[in-house]
Amino acid sequence: MCDAADDDSGIGQLLKNNAEWAEAVEAEEPGFFGMLAAQQAPKWLWIGCSDSRVPANEIVGMKPGELFVHRNVANLVQLADLNCLSVVQFAVDVLKVEHIIVVGHYGCSGVRSAARKDRLGLVDHWIRPVRDTLEENAEELNAIPNEADRVDRLCELNVLRQVRNLLHTQIVQDAWVRGQKLDIHAMVYGLKDGRMKPLAPPATAANPRI
Repeated sequence: MCDAADDDSGIGQLLKNNAEWAEAVEAEEPGFFGMLAAQQAPKWLWIGCSDSRVPANEIVGMKPGELFVHRNVANLVQLADLNCLSVVQFAVDVLKVEHIIVVGHYGCSGVRSAARKDRLGLVDHWIRPVRDTLEENAEELNAIPNEADRVDRLCELNVLRQVRNLLHTQIVQDAWVRGQKLDIHAMVYGLKDGRMKPLAPPATAANPRI
């Protein structure tokens, strides 16, 4: 039997890093993992991109257990995506999160590929909604001469579209009808400066639109 710690494929280093991290966390806050195993009570649901440069918990300075996370290519909320909707439903109805943040990021490869109409394979079908957003905002986007700036603006427009999709779900609508506190936020993250920027005031039961 192969000892993972001696595996030269890289998994050994990953397990070593994990062990050091767990020891450091437990030393800093004794009993942390026991407490974490006993309950999960996050107030936030993060819907973001799968990009490895956008680590959700680290960006907002939250510990494990404080942020419920769903990630996919280009941070999409598609109304036919049972994976995403199941996460939202569990977060809202079971965990009773009080905030959902849809977080895009500048320089998103998925958004850039949609803008360039690259042929990538199966993912082309997934990012088709980004291309729809591109076409619907063609006049504004075509007026931006620099491609990087144009893609960054499309990243913002994509986030706003995904938030609107989220607002149309029965999950969010039902939560508001029953008086549950639930605020929906549209954010974009800057890879170059590590800062998150709100794109609009949050949608709430009292002001249910972005």
